[in-house]
Amino acid sequence: MTYEPNEPNEPTTRRTHPAWYVAIVLALAGNAALLVHSHNLTNSLTEMQQSTQAELAKLQDQVARNTAESARHVDGVAQETRESVAAAQDQALKEARRSNAALSAKLAAQQRVQKQVSGQLDELKQANNTAASRLDQINGEVGGVKSDVASTKAQVEGHGSELKRMNGDMGVMSGLIATNGKELAALRELGERNYIEFDLKKKNALQKVGVIQLAVTKADPKRNRFTLNVIADDKRVEKRDRTINEPVQLYVSGSRQPLEIVVNDVKKDEVVGYLAVPKVIRER
Repeated sequence: MTYEPNEPNEPTTRRTHPAWYVAIVLALAGNAALLVHSHNLTNSLTEMQQSTQAELAKLQDQVARNTAESARHVDGVAQETRESVAAAQDQALKEARRSNAALSAKLAAQQRVQKQVSGQLDELKQANNTAASRLDQINGEVGGVKSDVASTKAQVEGHGSELKRMNGDMGVMSGLIATNGKELAALRELGERNYIEFDLKKKNALQKVGVIQLAVTKADPKRNRFTLNVIADDKRVEKRDRTINEPVQLYVSGSRQPLEIVVNDVKKDEVVGYLAVPKVIRER
């Protein structure tokens, strides 16, 4: 067997596969890409943070402005409210003062009216007392008048031969007839009728006597007869050929008893007498 002499050991060199280089390059490239992406991401985050901070600052500024505006609005509303309340209170105070003044004036007026009414009541009481006294006095006077009338009537009836009753030209029983001035005065004292004297002349036109008009158209002193034209209630009536002291009667509206014309004296173209009118008659 042959032994070869020992040669010095030489290091064994292995050759690297190219795939490792490719992998290393890819790894380095990946790291570089990661570094770039990380840097970009960091920049993006920084920009985003800055933008967010800017937006946040804007938002805080807007909130501050809105808060200030709201505060001013609230202050304005509060001021308006205070002014409105003050104005309402002032108006209410004025209204209350006016109401109090009106009420005071009304109360004063009522007090014046009450005082006036009280005074009027006192006056009415006094007037009532005076009227009662006067009524008693009048009753006494009326009693006296009644006594006087009764006495006068008795006196008149005592002169029955001087005063007469007779049927008038209308067939109605007349009142007492006076033939002269003395008897006419006695009739007036009785007061049963109103007596109006007249003196009619033929030459004159119609003459108003009481509520009628009279005109003499014929006067015959020898026979003591006469004819009269009478106008009553706008109607003309002729009383023809009547005699002295004869009640010439006629009715007028407003009277239930007849009026009586009595001629006491017949002269030439003239008659003298009186008109007896019931107490209750409507004057024309």
